[in-house]
Amino acid sequence: MNKYLKNLNRLEFVVTFACTGRCRHCSEGEHLGSGEHIDGDIAANAVRELCGGFEITSMMTFGGEPLLYPEAVCKIHAAARDMGIPKRQLITNGFFSKDNDKIRRVAKNLADSGVNAVLLSVDAFHQETIPLDTVKLFAEAVKAAGVWIRTNPAWLVSKEDDNPYNIKTREILSEFDKMGIERADGNIIFPSGNALKYLGEYFPDGAEQENPYEENPEDIRAVSVCPNGDVLGGNLYKSHILDIIENYSPFEPQKTL
Repeated sequence: MNKYLKNLNRLEFVVTFACTGRCRHCSEGEHLGSGEHIDGDIAANAVRELCGGFEITSMMTFGGEPLLYPEAVCKIHAAARDMGIPKRQLITNGFFSKDNDKIRRVAKNLADSGVNAVLLSVDAFHQETIPLDTVKLFAEAVKAAGVWIRTNPAWLVSKEDDNPYNIKTREILSEFDKMGIERADGNIIFPSGNALKYLGEYFPDGAEQENPYEENPEDIRAVSVCPNGDVLGGNLYKSHILDIIENYSPFEPQKTL
């Protein structure tokens, strides 16, 4: 076993960088030209292979907006369910269609495929461009399908700070409180991408900040696969995931044929 991944217990799949929102806090920037999405069959096979060699306890799909490609999402989660991964999460902004029937159908398919936790990205930033009523319809459909759903807001500066964005976020969250949907802690916005471009006044000038979401390259606990198949210096579409893991080194780039 590769010593740098001996503690691996989590899988993450970035389904696509394409998004239905244009959020000023987004760490990925403007999402220009980002129509690429992950191959659901290849990703699902990677889940099965990794579960054969590691004790994977959680898996997450996200984006961009992953439900622009619900079939791929469902294939990945079905594989995770079949392999016994206990925590199977999806992060979504809840806006992928204006068709009410499709919204309800996708919610049911998520439940059938084994998604057991949905984190709904709603806050002042998402709701600048994403219609709240459509998101609420999706949330109701997910709840009716029996999947645990929580709001997962982005906070500016801190959860307690009373800047205008956080005040608006609390107002939006109250709409979901009335629906009986619990709140997750959410996350604190990291200064990169659009956040640094549009919200720079809220971050200390010249202060270098460590990204709390980055993995320790010498102790990888979560493997994250990009829409184009890139993972750990290799590529899922060119090599088997177990070969990529075996050849991984934080000090040397991988070579792909």
